[in-house]
Amino acid sequence: MRIGFDAKRAFFNKSGLGNYSRDTISILTGNYSEHTYFLYTPPGIPKVDFTTGSSVSVCKPMNYIGRKLPFFWRSVMLPNQLKSDRIDLYHGLSNEIPFSIKKSGIKSVVTIHDLIFLRFPEWYPFIDRKIYEVKFRRSCRDADRIIAISKQTKNDIIEFFGIDPGKIDVVYQGCNTVFQKKADTEQVSRVRKKYSIPDEYLLYVGTVEKRKNLFTIVKALKLSNLNIPLVVVGRHTSYTGRVINYIRNNDMKNIRFIKHVDTNELPVFYQNAKIFIYPSIFEGFGIPIQEALFSKTPVITSKTGCFPEAGGPGSVYIDPVNAEELADAILKLLKDTPFREKVVSEGYTYAQNFTNEKIAKNMIEVYKKIV
Repeated sequence: MRIGFDAKRAFFNKSGLGNYSRDTISILTGNYSEHTYFLYTPPGIPKVDFTTGSSVSVCKPMNYIGRKLPFFWRSVMLPNQLKSDRIDLYHGLSNEIPFSIKKSGIKSVVTIHDLIFLRFPEWYPFIDRKIYEVKFRRSCRDADRIIAISKQTKNDIIEFFGIDPGKIDVVYQGCNTVFQKKADTEQVSRVRKKYSIPDEYLLYVGTVEKRKNLFTIVKALKLSNLNIPLVVVGRHTSYTGRVINYIRNNDMKNIRFIKHVDTNELPVFYQNAKIFIYPSIFEGFGIPIQEALFSKTPVITSKTGCFPEAGGPGSVYIDPVNAEELADAILKLLKDTPFREKVVSEGYTYAQNFTNEKIAKNMIEVYKKIV
C-alpha cells in the first residue's frame, strides 16, 4: 500500500497529538516496511526531529499557494497532491481529514482521540468548541473508517455524532519505547542529579490543569500527613496557581514542580517512583498510565471513563475527587508490600497488550478493511 499521513503534528508538536503521530508512523514503518509511507507536512523548520526510514517520504506543498497558505493546503488542496502521489489510503492522525477527500475518491481513516470539548464544554472557549465540533463531525462522516483510541472515545463518537458503531475500530495507543526499557545506572545517576530527584517520592506526570486534577493529590497528602515528597512533572496553566496557593497556605514543603523533562529522561522518574498517581477527571485514553505500567511502578488512577482500559486489573482505582479515598490508596501501597508487589506484577503483564507489534498489527488490519 501507498499510505499517506497527516504529519503536521509529528513534526511540529512536542507532546500529545505529536507523540501519537510520531509513534504511529514509527511502529508502522518499523513493523511493515513493505508498504510505502508519505508524510504530509506544512513548510517550515520542524520543532521535533523525526527520523524516517527508506520507505518514507516527507511531502510539503508543491505550489506557491500551498506554501503561503498551509492551512488551506492541508484542508482543501491536499487531495490533489495525494492523487498525484497515487496514495491508496490517507490517515488523519489528529481528528481531521481534508474537506474534499471523499469527493477525490481517495480512501481515508481518521483517528479521534477524545470528545472532551463536548462532554465538558465548560473547559473550552465557545469558538474552540464550535470549530472542533465542525471538524470532528465532518471527518467522522466523510472518512471510510474511524479509529477511536479507547472504548470510551468510541462510545462518545456514537453518542454525540450518531455514527454507526460498525464504522469505528478501537486501536489503543502505545507509549514510546524508551519507557519499555530499564534505564541504566549511569542514566539514573545523571538524571537524578540533574533534577535533584529525592530518594523516595510519589509521581504525577501531565499538564497541571483542572481536568487532570492535581489538587486532589495535594489534598490527599495533607489529609494523610504523609512526609514523602511528591514530584510534579508537567506544563503549568492558570490552574497551577490555585494548587500552589493551597500548598503555601497549608505549609506543605515536600512538593516539587518540574515544568519540562526530556522524553528520554522521563523513564528515570517513572522507574524510581514509589507510586504513580493520575486522578484525571476525563481523558481519551491515558498514556502516562501505560508509561508507569511498563516501568513496573504501581498506578493509582480514576475508576471511571477510559482509565480501567488503560490501567487494567492491576491498577488501583479511586474516585478522582475523593481525597480521603486517594489517601487510603497511597497508604496501602506504601505499607502493604505483598499488595504492592501484586499490583506491579499484574500491571506489567497488562502492559504487554500495548507493545508496538500488537498496535501495528491492529492498525494494519483497519487499513486492510478499507483498501
